[in-house]
Amino acid sequence: MSWRGSRLRDEFVRTLMEIARTDRRVMLITGDLGFGVLDKFAQEFPSQYINAGVAEQNMTGLAVGLALEGKIVFTYSIANFPTLRCLEQIRNDACYHQANVKIVAVGGGFAYGPLGISHHATEDLAVMRALPQITVLAPGDPMEVRAATHAIYATPGTCYLRLGRGGEPAVHSAQPKLEVGRATRILNGSEVTVLATGAILKNAFDACKALQARGKHPALYSVHTIKPLDVELLDQLARRFEVIITVEEHSVIGGLGSAVAEALSQMEQPRARLKMLGLCSGFSSVVGDQSYLREIYGLSAKHIESAAWDSYAKPSSGELKAV
Repeated sequence: MSWRGSRLRDEFVRTLMEIARTDRRVMLITGDLGFGVLDKFAQEFPSQYINAGVAEQNMTGLAVGLALEGKIVFTYSIANFPTLRCLEQIRNDACYHQANVKIVAVGGGFAYGPLGISHHATEDLAVMRALPQITVLAPGDPMEVRAATHAIYATPGTCYLRLGRGGEPAVHSAQPKLEVGRATRILNGSEVTVLATGAILKNAFDACKALQARGKHPALYSVHTIKPLDVELLDQLARRFEVIITVEEHSVIGGLGSAVAEALSQMEQPRARLKMLGLCSGFSSVVGDQSYLREIYGLSAKHIESAAWDSYAKPSSGELKAV
């Protein structure tokens, strides 16, 4: 299979179809979206597919009811709709009852950039990871999506899967072994380590490769699981590296950077200082495609490279930086 330019959402659907062929408990419910992507699933598994309409609260309630009757239910919609619009149902119905509901949001970050802030999923990781009894994943490339889909299928209880939307290229050269709660090392290095989550992973990878060409050797990890966080790895990195840089297409409040900061604050000194690359508080007043918005908000590969380069040059000061 070629992974070049494979959309993360397409890989999710392909993988879910493979699972559904062997497990009739698997169901997919859409909020009246994704027909071009979901048509094949609906045609092959008509009794395992439901269109709940533009009614995400009902979609989530229906999913919980089916899950409590023994089904493994995936809900699917774009950006903020399967999360923020039905947050009460996720919290009170799914999480509280530890229901086997897998919430899938396509278009994390600025994937739907031209549609404005209603479609910018830039607080979802913070909101989801704050809920009790939920597992939160944000895979970074098509291979990770495949592994993550299998992982949440096998993980009991409520899970959140954050996907990209564009033609995200593969970062891994071979199918990685993905374990929930364990980050995946992509590049080994020294002094500086970069932790990236979600579809921004390719930008972080390109930035690290550019630094290698300039004589630096940052480590790179894909933090595909935000909750539970790989605290054991963080403890090792904090002792080994001078600087940890988190990269996320998400607010620095409550996302990967915050999760890492919380973990580091419980560790003994001396430890790595932290630099967070992400979105500052406030709504985006700029409209444009994903790559344009990443450039505007300092998340292009060049911006990540520059931030990491500066980290090599500056002495440790305990600084916490968000851009």
